[in-house]
Amino acid sequence: MCGIAGVLSFTNSAFRVSESYLTRMRDVMAHRGPDGAGIFVSPDRRLGLGFRRLAIIDLSERAMQPMSNEDGTLWVVFNGEIYNHAEIRAELEALGGHRWKTDHSDTEVILHAFEQWGIDCVQRFRGMFAIGLWDTKQRQLWLIRDRIGVKPLYYSIHHGRITFASEIKALLEDEQQERSLNEEAFYYYLSFNATPAPHTLFSGIRKLAPGTWLRVSEDGQSNKAGTGTFWITHSH
Repeated sequence: MCGIAGVLSFTNSAFRVSESYLTRMRDVMAHRGPDGAGIFVSPDRRLGLGFRRLAIIDLSERAMQPMSNEDGTLWVVFNGEIYNHAEIRAELEALGGHRWKTDHSDTEVILHAFEQWGIDCVQRFRGMFAIGLWDTKQRQLWLIRDRIGVKPLYYSIHHGRITFASEIKALLEDEQQERSLNEEAFYYYLSFNATPAPHTLFSGIRKLAPGTWLRVSEDGQSNKAGTGTFWITHSH
């Protein structure tokens, strides 16, 4: 179990990401990752990623997150495990054109797989995962959740920005985050002891549905009507 958090300030917003803002979001989830913590804030301070680490697969410091690819055009924070990462790495190595900085990190496999296949790379992933990925070339933030929804991923769009995290309380570290009750979700909770996605008990906070991704551009446009799914998988 790790903890991920992040924020993207849209182009029409005056909000800028500070390290203290992002650190508060990250460290309220310290229990999810006692083995270390990382942070990345883009030079223009519009994008920030935070990570609490529970080291499982690659224990080296080179496998620390947030992690970038070799030229810094992709950045990722990732909670979970890609079970078939070794097989995907072997496929990518056979294709060539990728420079690796870790020996067996499944996080780095996500980066190079996205480089190679774009969002279709999730079709290859077998595992449990919540991923936040920033594409500096396309200026797009991708949020991705595993097929069953083992790993949680919450997000909120407000005041000219999108925030996301592994836990709701990280989003509540933003003082401008709406905190009112989602009455429809409360009805579901009383009826079924659960709140189905995209609902949460907070009206301003949503959870990404299992087996889906959300793409958000720097201008705040999100691929909501066509939110991508990857239920159908193929063997490779």
